[in-house]
Amino acid sequence: MHPNEIRKTPEGYFTTRWGLPEYTDWIDESMSWKQTCSIGDWSFLWERRFKGPDALKLFSDTSINSFQKFDVLQSKHVTHTNKAGKVIAEGILTRLSDSEYMLFGRGTFWVDYIRRKGNYDVESVADDWFNFQVAGPTALALLEKVANRSLRDVKFMRSIEIEIAGCTMLALRQGMSGEVGFELQGPREQASQVYDAIVAAGPEFGLRRLGGRAVFINHLEACFPTIITDYMPAIFDEDLKEYRDEFQAAMPSVAATFNIAGSFASDEIRDWYRSPVELGWGKNIKFDHDFIGRAALEEEVANPRRAIRTLVWNSEDIADVYASLYRNDEVPYQFMEMPRDQRGFMYADRVLVDGQDVGVATSRGYSYFFREMLSLCVIDIAHAEVGTDVVVVWGEPGQRQKKIRAKVARAPYKNDNRRADLAKL
Repeated sequence: MHPNEIRKTPEGYFTTRWGLPEYTDWIDESMSWKQTCSIGDWSFLWERRFKGPDALKLFSDTSINSFQKFDVLQSKHVTHTNKAGKVIAEGILTRLSDSEYMLFGRGTFWVDYIRRKGNYDVESVADDWFNFQVAGPTALALLEKVANRSLRDVKFMRSIEIEIAGCTMLALRQGMSGEVGFELQGPREQASQVYDAIVAAGPEFGLRRLGGRAVFINHLEACFPTIITDYMPAIFDEDLKEYRDEFQAAMPSVAATFNIAGSFASDEIRDWYRSPVELGWGKNIKFDHDFIGRAALEEEVANPRRAIRTLVWNSEDIADVYASLYRNDEVPYQFMEMPRDQRGFMYADRVLVDGQDVGVATSRGYSYFFREMLSLCVIDIAHAEVGTDVVVVWGEPGQRQKKIRAKVARAPYKNDNRRADLAKL
């Protein structure tokens, strides 16, 4: 099933990409993973199974990550870069057995492309799993109830096999919300009965279903940069034309279009690319193996130019943007969707210090938990210190623009509780 196809639920028909826009309301849903727990449906993600004696070499050749230690049922956040060290895609790779692996995300296309163009003894087949993310302070207790077993010995980024509603699946301890969480992964045909069983048990634990409006606020608060939202895939250079043509031809129309908006402007598409260092994934880069982009990243790791931070936008300036909608004697500022833009654009806005460009803001969104408008920002090292005053330019070029004051803050902005000791919860 493609992301733009529809399926039936008790509420009626809705797109598979995160379900309904709202189930209770986006404010209530956005509080759930901090106070109780939430369930989000990420089953639209592509997954591909790789099997063979050269599978680990294939991933090593195409990823910044080290595979010197990679146990069965361990997972890694793998990142794939081009020759210039810019991110093509990223995803979650799980080792299912000694020679079999499951990769989630857009990187499935890139890794399979390299497999076909190279000399690897690896078989590859597209798979179709459901992927439900259950996260928050009460998520562990909820899942232990529906699985009828303890999960407290599961280490971070490790999986365990469990059974829910008569269906066997993997439970990967991860947590994209920055809270204790598990991704439940199993055959698509069993998705409905698993999902329904969790939702039925949920009221006791304050479970909320995440709709499309709230779902990405957790990525913003927890600083998980997202492709198309925070960076463009680095596939538009001429040497990747063959791959790009194959990739876009394989995509449904909803996923094959790349839309750019915001005050940042350039004639060079590379200015929307990002490196793992800029996105905060520098700690995952290991130079114990050769991989595509290694030379460029060795130089950048030694001399980083930009870092990722959170920006806290000035509330008075934000209020003026909304107030302009009610003034009849002036052209309003560009509207700020709440809690964030829903159209799938990469909003990239100029960030200034003393009138000079020092960074680019993305993922602008309202956090009801913090009562603040936040964004992520890739910013020059010289201005990346927490507390630095900056200005964000809001509004498209050629239209009325608003200079919004902001302060540099830590990223992630919300405390990272993913690795909490489950035995103490």
